[in-house]
Amino acid sequence: MQTLSVVVPVLNERGNVAALVERLESVLATIDWEVIFVDDDSPDGTADACRQLSYAHPRVRVLQRIGRIGLASACVEGMLASSSPYLAVMDGDLQHDESILPKMLRLAQTQNLDLVVASRNITGGSMGEFSKQRVRLSNFGRYLSRWISSCELRDPMSGFFLIKRPFLNEVVHDLSQIGFKILLDLIASCKRRVHFTEVPYTFRKREHGKSKLDTSVSLEFLLLLADKLVGDFLPVRYVLYSLVGLSGIVVNMVALAGLHLLGREPVVEAQLIATSLTIVWNFFFNNWLTFRDRKLKGRWSILKGLLVYAAGCSLGASVNVWFTAALFNMGLEWFVAGFAGTMVSSVWNYGIASVFTWKLLRRRQAFAGAMWRSRQVEQQRSLHGSSHKG
Repeated sequence: MQTLSVVVPVLNERGNVAALVERLESVLATIDWEVIFVDDDSPDGTADACRQLSYAHPRVRVLQRIGRIGLASACVEGMLASSSPYLAVMDGDLQHDESILPKMLRLAQTQNLDLVVASRNITGGSMGEFSKQRVRLSNFGRYLSRWISSCELRDPMSGFFLIKRPFLNEVVHDLSQIGFKILLDLIASCKRRVHFTEVPYTFRKREHGKSKLDTSVSLEFLLLLADKLVGDFLPVRYVLYSLVGLSGIVVNMVALAGLHLLGREPVVEAQLIATSLTIVWNFFFNNWLTFRDRKLKGRWSILKGLLVYAAGCSLGASVNVWFTAALFNMGLEWFVAGFAGTMVSSVWNYGIASVFTWKLLRRRQAFAGAMWRSRQVEQQRSLHGSSHKG
């Protein structure tokens, strides 16, 4: 059994995986280790590149996920796929300094620590060539993280750390697995004082590929905070779905007013058009926000998703009317019955959206994409073999 498993979540990092394995072999020469690449079905063939590496490097393993995306959940699945007593997490873009891994492991072993964090914010550490905007965002994130964690880390936004397996086992069932900040998720999920230390390192400049950081990273960080604050009472995804629904009410009323008052359309016809516009609005907004981790892509996937969502919302409207009428006939005030009916239909629509629109269709989309990429790889191998025979 290996002493250390290095878990590396990757997405479109084909050009970096070989270099990372070489560097790990150099710095971990005296340690029994393995590296687990967790690939979210990268279009550039990262998983296939990792498998090719594993033929010559027995320490290399790859976990290819179909229909699931997200750095935090990738890290968790990678750690759970290992039996090593110590687990390190680092990025696959070569920006983390692998040379400090032996020191991190030694500190965890000799000081009986739960966690060792590679930090950019202590003496000897540096953000490297981070832009001033990125530095400000990182510092702001560090400030916000205090809301959900009592652990006084100097760099809670770090994506480079080492933990003991008992610590993972202790917190794993309480993890949110939202977004990119798995370290913050780990420490915020612990019900006791975390025993940790931090080791300085300098953040390197990316050598190959493009950064995955965009506005969605900031959004997912805020969602992680929200989940840790209120997730025990109400699922954050349902809160987002409800907020999108509220925005849909605004769209509906604006469209209804415009069509009826300005366009002189009869109320019924205007409401029908406004409702259709609202369904389309809610679908695309939910696809971008609420179900961003299962986002439907491609013309046909989006069209099928919209049709399934519209059908589900139609059923939800029927449930709303039936439930409202039933409560009203029982003697409840009209506004109480109407509000209850709206809440029931909201939960119904959310269930339909979660299970059918953005789960089953997303899985079919991901499976079709994986099959297409597999055929492309086989065709390339076939052509390559033919050229050698010629």
